[in-house]
Amino acid sequence: MHSDMNERFRTAVYGTVFALCIGWVLYVGKGIFVPIVFSVLVVYVIVGLARFLFRFPVVGRHLPRNLAYVLSALAIAWGLAAIASLVANSLGNITALAPQYAASLLNTIQEVAARLGIESTPTWETLRRDVLAQINTQRLIGSTVISVTSIVSSLVVVLLYVAFLLLEQRGFAAKVANISSTPQRVAHAQKIIEHINARIGTYLALKTAVSVILGLLSWAILAFLGVEFAAFWAVLIGLLNFVPYLGSVLSVVLPVAFATMQFADLNKVLVILLALSSAQFVIGFFLDPYLMGNSLNLSPFVILVSLAVWSALWGIAGAFLAVPITACMALVFAEFDGTRPIAILLSRDGTI
Repeated sequence: MHSDMNERFRTAVYGTVFALCIGWVLYVGKGIFVPIVFSVLVVYVIVGLARFLFRFPVVGRHLPRNLAYVLSALAIAWGLAAIASLVANSLGNITALAPQYAASLLNTIQEVAARLGIESTPTWETLRRDVLAQINTQRLIGSTVISVTSIVSSLVVVLLYVAFLLLEQRGFAAKVANISSTPQRVAHAQKIIEHINARIGTYLALKTAVSVILGLLSWAILAFLGVEFAAFWAVLIGLLNFVPYLGSVLSVVLPVAFATMQFADLNKVLVILLALSSAQFVIGFFLDPYLMGNSLNLSPFVILVSLAVWSALWGIAGAFLAVPITACMALVFAEFDGTRPIAILLSRDGTI
């Protein structure tokens, strides 16, 4: 019994060291790994869109498979280019209007201070003089523009990876078939790959549909209430919907913060806050669970932890990739006896 305990302790120590080494490699190599993982997810979307085209009775019957992939890839590339152009133009316009927004923000803060009865106190004057006067809004937004430019250059790398992955896909089945001389092992590997493809593909398709609906609803709300750059905020809200929990909060906080700078009317800002919060509530508590169901079967706590871990490793990109990566890990763990208990702990209800 003593030897068994020593063996378990050694295994735990080796496992911890191995996990730390993997984490260090992922952190150091995030510039390499992040575009690769994103490109794999884009390929999932392209293949899913191509399969959607095949479902049309007339088009799908006469549409060659390679042509369907090309059309899907062009549609995705056009969508990404349109989003990048919209973001760049919007941030450029926001930068130009930054002094106007800063003055409006100061007026709003003064109104809040007046309502709270602290306008004449030294604390408010110190805040206005020493804090707000030091905020360089144009420099802050300018650094954001530089970050967006870096993201756009990364998109080019992702699209390059996507092109080669689509070329590799044609011979991938043959590679899996020749991965082992044992038919049982080949069948097992094919089963794992098909299971992962089906679950991740379903998740991405449904999550994309929900994000589009949320983005359109948010655009309608913001445009109706007169918020500038409503299309930009709608795209950002749709993208943030891929980030669990935190994305919903930022989807409300960021547009409302901008509305605070645009409008000097606090009542209108409150209306925008309530409208966007209501949209998030309807989508998050009714439509999202109805469409998504248990497509990934991950525990909410596990999703939260994975969000924290992958965000620490890869930053904002890790927040977007946390759920798909964790889902792939759970699906792979479920296929092997040694790691099956881990998959059960990662699941929502203990069934895998």
